[in-house]
Formats: sequence, C-alpha cells, structure tokens
Amino acid sequence: MTSPADDVVALYERHAHEWDRTGGRRKAEAIWLDRFIAALPKPGAEIIDLGCGSGEPVARYLIDKGCRLTGLDASPTLLGLCRRRLPTHSWIEGDMRQLALGRRFDGLLAWNSFFHLPPDDQRPMFRIFRDHAAPGAALMFTSGPGHGEAIGRFGGDALYHGSLDPADYRGLLAQNGFTVLAQRVEDPECGGLTVWLARLS
Repeated sequence: MTSPADDVVALYERHAHEWDRTGGRRKAEAIWLDRFIAALPKPGAEIIDLGCGSGEPVARYLIDKGCRLTGLDASPTLLGLCRRRLPTHSWIEGDMRQLALGRRFDGLLAWNSFFHLPPDDQRPMFRIFRDHAAPGAALMFTSGPGHGEAIGRFGGDALYHGSLDPADYRGLLAQNGFTVLAQRVEDPECGGLTVWLARLS
C-alpha cells in the first residue's frame, strides 16, 4: 500500500478540481504575500512558485502585483488550470526535489507545498533554493511548528505533512546564505500556518 507521504502528488491530481474550488481559494495569505513582495530585490521580480497548484489565489495575487511567474507543480490537471487562466506566464510540470532549471529568480515561494515533503527530503531543498536564488532573492515557505509528521484529510484521503525543528530550518537557511527576515509559528492571522521569510544574504 502507498504511504501518505508517497501519495501526495496523486492525491492532488485525484482531487484537483475540488482543491481548486475549496482549499485553493483562501485569502489569508495576503498579509504574508505582501511581506514577501516587500522583500523582493526589485519591482517586476521573477518569481518561482514551487507547488503552484491551480494558480489561485497565490500566483494570481503576485501577478496582479506586477511579478513574473514561473510555476512548478506535479499535477497536470492543476497546471492546466494555470495555463488556461494565466497563459502569459510559465508553468512547468515537475517535482521540486528534482528542480534544476539552470536559472535564478528574485523570489522563491513554497507556500503550502514544502511541508508535504518528508523531513529527510526537506533538508536538500535548501541547496536547491540557493541554486535558484538571484542576489538578494526572497524565499518564503510554510512548515510545521516543530519536528514531526502529521496526517490531515482532503477529499476523504490521508494528506501527509512533515516538518523539521525550527532550529534546523534556521541552520539550513544560514548554511545556504539566507538571513531570516520574519518567522511566525501557527500565525493566527494566516489560518494557523507557520511561515518563514528569508533573504539571500
């Protein structure tokens, strides 16, 4: 039987339209997206959105603020929604753990996606972030509040979440040249999400 950690991509593909109608339409992200935009090194920044889903509301919000988007997601159905809604931006099917685009971005975002990776898969991601970050780039991601794994539910299926300890995240960010600008554990103003915002030093 497939473990919940190995089923995340297939779950989002199975429930893509349900996610687009419900889970992908929250508005609580705006406060942190505005902080992310303020941390970008220049106007009209090039952003990579890792786990972009259907493009709603996060990618559209950033685009409406003048950013150029490259979205990455493993669900063909969700990417099809992005391409139909936001056709002048770039949408790539793939796994963030294998990202190797050979280019750098002004902002890197892994919002409600990074925390679906098992803890051991999260550690190498910080080198991938570094390899795709332009000078002064902003990085923002969501995590759990502490080291461990948790199983939620979506569409009647088990939805996996993993996290490192906050000290591990701080250490990995520092090792890869990022300075933490803001961090909030289970932010009540953002639906209880734990959010990290950093900048490449």
